[in-house]
Amino acid sequence: MTESGAAAPAGLTQLGARVSLPASPEAAVLERVANPHPGLDYVVRFTCPEFTSLCPITGQPDFAHLVLDYIPGDWILESKSLKLFLGAFRNHGAFHEDCTLTIATRVADAIAPRWLRIGGYWYPRGGLPIDVFWQSGAPPAGIFLPPQGVEPYRGRG
Repeated sequence: MTESGAAAPAGLTQLGARVSLPASPEAAVLERVANPHPGLDYVVRFTCPEFTSLCPITGQPDFAHLVLDYIPGDWILESKSLKLFLGAFRNHGAFHEDCTLTIATRVADAIAPRWLRIGGYWYPRGGLPIDVFWQSGAPPAGIFLPPQGVEPYRGRG
């Protein structure tokens, strides 16, 4: 039962429950539910405009705007578990590339989507913005795939 008294879908342990932020991304559990439309190709987008992690060398905070797009297969990603997973990076030291690709591979492993891409639009570190992009292959033909809509970092002006 959830805090509201409603039954959580089978297999979900975090949705509707009080759950602490995981101590690390490795400790986070990504949960999934059955795709309600497994015969249709459609795009799901998660946007995290205030993602944070730590520089593994200096311990200083790093900030990014993440956009995750995927086409579900048999499963869809449960959003609360994704929020907790992303929040677990807050005190985690890793380079931008590692954070971005760890997120992509963990999501891919959890839900086995038909297609997945991630855009990690990182704010400057040492004067250089570092943007990291990955996708699992070419998107299926005929789907509506909007641009991620995050402009490259331009500084002030």
